Amino acid sequence: MARKIKLKGNLQVQVILTPGMIPLYDLDGKIAVVIDILRATSSMCVALENGAVDIMPVESVEEARSFKIGKFVCAAERDGKKVEGFDLGNSPFDYTEKVVKGKSVVMTTTNGTQAINLSRFAYRMVTGAFLNIDKLCEWLLVQDRDILLVCSGWKNKFNLEDTIFAGAVISRIKHKFEVNDDAGIMAENLWDTAKDNLFGYVMKAAHAQRFERLGIERDVKFCLQLGTTDIIPEMVGNYLVKMKKF
Repeated sequence: MARKIKLKGNLQVQVILTPGMIPLYDLDGKIAVVIDILRATSSMCVALENGAVDIMPVESVEEARSFKIGKFVCAAERDGKKVEGFDLGNSPFDYTEKVVKGKSVVMTTTNGTQAINLSRFAYRMVTGAFLNIDKLCEWLLVQDRDILLVCSGWKNKFNLEDTIFAGAVISRIKHKFEVNDDAGIMAENLWDTAKDNLFGYVMKAAHAQRFERLGIERDVKFCLQLGTTDIIPEMVGNYLVKMKKF
């Protein structure tokens, strides 16, 4: 079957399955949507909704630790667990109004913050989660730029939950954006398979099973809620901030 040729002026949406694949794509002029459903991009929505001023995503625990003196609330997670000595981990339940309101948050996570820092040279970079999927897709549909859906995966490997979310986004915006890569086709097929029992399907994922062993299954349930917030975190300089009305 012949591949559909992109016509001049057609807008595209593509899926990057892992951060390790980001160098294979041209970010210039494109909108990057970074996805880490379990749990970084979900927790970022919660933090900003609960009044955090901004979030600085950093790659290493050492860099995050360097901000512990000062105005910052410092969060660090590795392998699903809060790093010892930090204020917060990566659970959305950590980012309560009492803890983050009026504060700047420095965050490092196993996967999500790495993907964010690799995607920051896109024309615009936002983060996506099931929690903000309604508002995110509403915003994407009024953009006139190609879109890259960047899955954070697990330590540079493919994961189910981020790819399923990418497919959910594609299902909502494909009437405007052309899908002509196999990763995007696969992502939408995964969403179609999972959408009627999202929690049950995601619990098959290796990362969700890690959470089950850690006793934090409730985080999975929380992160799979659809459209609970209008917050779209957007990278401005070195910080993720709440996108202003569009």
